[in-house]
Formats: sequence, C-alpha cells, structure tokens
Amino acid sequence: MRATINLFNSDCLPAMRKMADNQYGLAIVDVPYGIGADKMTLGNAKAKIYRGAKEWDNKAPAVGYFNELQRISQNQIIWGANNFVETFHINSRGWIVWDKGTGDNDYSDGELAWTSFDRVLKIFKKSWVGANAKDGYKRIHICQKPVALYKWLLKNYAKPGDKILDTHGGSMSIAIACWDYGYDLDAFEIDRDYFEAGKKRLDVHRAQLQIY
Repeated sequence: MRATINLFNSDCLPAMRKMADNQYGLAIVDVPYGIGADKMTLGNAKAKIYRGAKEWDNKAPAVGYFNELQRISQNQIIWGANNFVETFHINSRGWIVWDKGTGDNDYSDGELAWTSFDRVLKIFKKSWVGANAKDGYKRIHICQKPVALYKWLLKNYAKPGDKILDTHGGSMSIAIACWDYGYDLDAFEIDRDYFEAGKKRLDVHRAQLQIY
C-alpha cells in the first residue's frame, strides 16, 4: 500500500496549534538555524536557486514552535538544534551526527540533530559537497539534505505505522523517502517557490517509479 503524502504551502505554526496531542508518531524537522544559511556561497552558483533573496534564515523559531512540536508528536528529530540551545532547552543523549565527508576547511564537516530518543549517539556518513551534491538529485535548495539521510532516519527511528511530520519541507527530500518507504507524511513549506520546486521533484520521482 502506497504512502499518503500531503504537502502544504502554508505556515506550519497556525496549523500545529489546531492539531491533537501526539497526532504524529515522529516529527523530523530541519528548521531555520538562524545562521544566515540563505546567504552562504556554496559550490556552483548556477545550481543554487533563490540564494540571498529569501532571508528565511535570520533567526531560529521561537520557543512556542518547539512547545507545539513536542505536543503534537510522540518523538522528534530536530536538525541544527545545537545552533539554538538557548531557545530549545535540550536534554538528551540521543544525538545524530551527519558526517558529510567534506574534507575541506571551507565547509562544515557535518551537522547535528537532537532527538527525543534515549539512545546512544549515532553517525550517518554520506559525502555531500557543493551545489552538485553526490545524491543523484539536482540541488534545488541551499540547505537540501540527501534522500538517503531521511531513509536512514526512517529505518532507524520510525516505527511501523508512524505518521511523519515535517514543518519545513524545503526540497522535499523527506517526501521522497516517505513515499519509497511507505510512511504517511504531512509536510509544510511556507515559501511558494521552494514548495513548487519540491512538489515537482516528488512528482517526477513518483512518475519515474511508475515507468520502471
């Protein structure tokens, strides 16, 4: 049975406030870190879209967002939580490290994700350098993460039957992973340009699977 993938071009917070407690089994979110990622230069400029024009990474979400996220989901994986520890009071040993394999002093060696799981720290290794990232997909977002990373997260942290929430869908890598692995997903993306590009990316992926 195929997954149900719902993509919403809207602000996530008003919708979250109307949701029931523990409505989702797992939330996997990649929120703005508040570090100006939208202004960063990375790889081939021709492969970046909308860089520098959106100004969406001026600050991380306020504490109210995290309160709602924890209310409506049983478990959470929050990328970049190390960047806003003063807002989101974290207490967990279950961190995740994404080792990007950059080997370059100009780029970060990886990214961190806080999780609500009481587990030992785990590392996902996937080379990911520059705008033409080594993922087999065109780079459509400056903060795009590989589909393989989301599949790894689903395999290791999601339970069978979990409904997944992503409040900042971006390039919709998570939608492709959920579709392939059969997890129902609600994903929000407030920016119209990113939403349309991510939705098209998912549509193309699904169409290719039907062909083969």
